[in-house]
Amino acid sequence: MAKARSAPDVWMIVSIALILAIGIIMVYSASAVLAFHEFGDRYYYVKRQLLFAGLGVCALIFTMNMNYLVWRKWAKIALIICFVLLIIVLIPGVGVVRGGARSWIGISSFGIQPSEFMKLAMILFLAKWLSEKQQTITLFVKGLLPPLGMALLAFGLIMLQPDLGSGAVMVAASLLLIFTAGAQLKHLSLLALAGMAGLVGLILAAPYRLQRISGFLDPWADPLGSGYQIIQSLYAIGPGGLVGLGLGMSRQKFSYLPEPQTDFIFSIVAEELGFIGGSALIVLFMIVVWRGIRTAIYAPDTFGSLLAVGITSIIGVQVLINIGVVIGMMPVTGITLPLVSYGGSSLTLLLTSLGILLNISRYSR
Repeated sequence: MAKARSAPDVWMIVSIALILAIGIIMVYSASAVLAFHEFGDRYYYVKRQLLFAGLGVCALIFTMNMNYLVWRKWAKIALIICFVLLIIVLIPGVGVVRGGARSWIGISSFGIQPSEFMKLAMILFLAKWLSEKQQTITLFVKGLLPPLGMALLAFGLIMLQPDLGSGAVMVAASLLLIFTAGAQLKHLSLLALAGMAGLVGLILAAPYRLQRISGFLDPWADPLGSGYQIIQSLYAIGPGGLVGLGLGMSRQKFSYLPEPQTDFIFSIVAEELGFIGGSALIVLFMIVVWRGIRTAIYAPDTFGSLLAVGITSIIGVQVLINIGVVIGMMPVTGITLPLVSYGGSSLTLLLTSLGILLNISRYSR
């Protein structure tokens, strides 16, 4: 039984609040031109971001004050529901196609993205499973394969949409969670080799993924095609210099940089706020990850510790991949920057997850 709770982690709360505030400001700055062009309302995207941020903050406050052990009881049900949603979204006429992927369920511009819900549901389930089966995790067949198989099954359904970015984040966070639970490194290494072979197969199976790899290796080989996004992103970051061009003064958001309010919002941050602004945002994310790891170390039980690791991993992996893509260190994957990029399901679910993490911090030793 968890001990009496104390105040939540103040460092984490302040960092989350600052990141969220920066995100809302930058969503407006990055999207105003596009919103006016598409909808005749420069506040279109930021109004929706404020709505979802409000819902997310309410969810954060709720989960921050609800004992995290409750999630152990609902983990299996949440996973089943998310698997059902991942199947439903694949049905033509039900799943909504956006950006070339059938990833949404909803009406008109309002919808939910089941893959975002699956990230949290998978972490909840794995934390429950591994905390109960920790004595067998060193065994390959009985210990490692069942939880990993569940994650790979979800990954397969997500890839049918297809959504490699969300699937990759879920699998990476799951592997970090499984490793933390005590899985043997030699087993994970063998699986990593098999996973690399599978990833190569997935890339070869879809020409657009191969184009993204070639565009990453040599953007200037196809500057108007596969290399366009990376080149325009670097064109935004470069002129930003040390202090930036000034808030609202981005040039690349004038229909040069694709998705300036979502996948490439960090490019606009770097262009307008410069190296100092971009670095400050990265430091805030580092504080959240640091306090998340600390929460995991001092959690009162194995379930809480593993759950904290999983949630922290989701945040850390997404930040690493998104910024890696923006600065040209990784191929384009379509992953948003947590709490900063425009998005409904992603923002709300991340704040809900962070509320759970804050609740665990309230019971830390």
